Amino acid sequence: MFKKRLLSVMMASVMVLTVAAGCSSKDSASGGSGGTGANGKENVEISLWLTPQWKGVFDATEQNADNDSFFKYAAEKFAKQYDKYNVKVKVQVVAGDQRDELLNVNLNGGTPPDIFFESVFAMGDYAHRGALVPLNDIVDDKAKKDIPQSYWDNVTFGENIYFYPFSHNPGTLAYNADMFKAAGLESFVGGEKEIKTWTLSEYEQILEGLKTKLPKDKYPNAKPMALYALNNQGDTWNLAYLRMFGNKFFNDQGNLVTDDASGVKAAEWLQKIYKAGYTNPGAESVSSNDANAMFQNQKLGISFTNAVLFNNAKMDMQSGKAPKFDLRLANIPSESGDPLSFTYVVGSNVFNTGDEKRTEVAKEFVKFYSTDPELVKASKNSIPVRSSVASELKDQFPLFAAYDANSKYLFNFTGNVPGYSQLRQQLYPELQAMYIGEKTPAQAVKDYQSKGNAVIQKAKESSTVYKK
Repeated sequence: MFKKRLLSVMMASVMVLTVAAGCSSKDSASGGSGGTGANGKENVEISLWLTPQWKGVFDATEQNADNDSFFKYAAEKFAKQYDKYNVKVKVQVVAGDQRDELLNVNLNGGTPPDIFFESVFAMGDYAHRGALVPLNDIVDDKAKKDIPQSYWDNVTFGENIYFYPFSHNPGTLAYNADMFKAAGLESFVGGEKEIKTWTLSEYEQILEGLKTKLPKDKYPNAKPMALYALNNQGDTWNLAYLRMFGNKFFNDQGNLVTDDASGVKAAEWLQKIYKAGYTNPGAESVSSNDANAMFQNQKLGISFTNAVLFNNAKMDMQSGKAPKFDLRLANIPSESGDPLSFTYVVGSNVFNTGDEKRTEVAKEFVKFYSTDPELVKASKNSIPVRSSVASELKDQFPLFAAYDANSKYLFNFTGNVPGYSQLRQQLYPELQAMYIGEKTPAQAVKDYQSKGNAVIQKAKESSTVYKK
């Protein structure tokens, strides 16, 4: 999947934080316990890894802001109020493309980090591998009420919560309101602080209007909507389109069920708008990055976006890197009228190190920075999962309230099934075959279901979540 980071260029770096006297830092990824400090308390050292999420504790404009600043600050604050042990936290920032390699090396060597702060989407397989410990005991009713259920669904595998939600990066559609107005589609334009919801019928009217009424002299060669299937990057929007006619996608056993009337109808709709010229041509060879570039250059009226891409696009306009236009948000429509939305939840998991004291401290630290009234406000660097934070900061960040209200429309795009990273490789070849006419929509979704379920079944055999 394309990079989903607030900053486009990040360097992998290792930084060590000492927040209490006692133990010396170790070269391995894991921490340790043992020895006694001057205060008579036992020393416990834990490690926390993260991929670059934001700079600074609360804002990148802070002096000496870096990717580890938040966790340095949180660890210092935690150590001062934690009475049971003298705690040290080692913080290591790793590049996203090095994450799995480093984790697998350390897991195989028995030295995993105690905590990893990352997108659940990227870390779900570790829950199935039995590498993580459940966090049910550190999640209370207050947190469950403040964080909408759709986010808890994203972090629950089987009966257990394996990630504590902190922030999220919601996916929606983006549209060029100037192009809408130029095509006489003003009535379909939502507010600047709104995530607009269209019915499927309205959406088709929009596509038709952008195709036939958009001034060709002002927007030469522009097409209504982005469509791509070159690889698995940005595939979450394709997964959403396949749900537009009510397809459940996964059944209660965690198997694909795309090969039913609703799944076939969705695939037929994609083929229909493609053949009708409502999308960019050559979808089978167009990537999500290509589509995003076309949209920013006003060659497409509607495209995909998430909160990070949306903010980056606005910054590109302000800096002169991209043409300026009125950029707004909308939900993915569906036949039922209830829109479709999804998100990438970011939060913390705790690895099973086999050290009970380190696990205890790690879970307490995760709970601390995920619930502390001051620290949770750092989620504004992405989008808060907590309704209380979204409400408190809505005047400063107007879209927070819209994203929070949108949470009721979220679907869990991974289904939290095992082998999801391999499953992603199965869809785009079928879409390619459909767009070039090698397969009918019905055959494409049938083959995706068959091949995808083979991947899932194989992964289930080693999944600790499905061990029953």
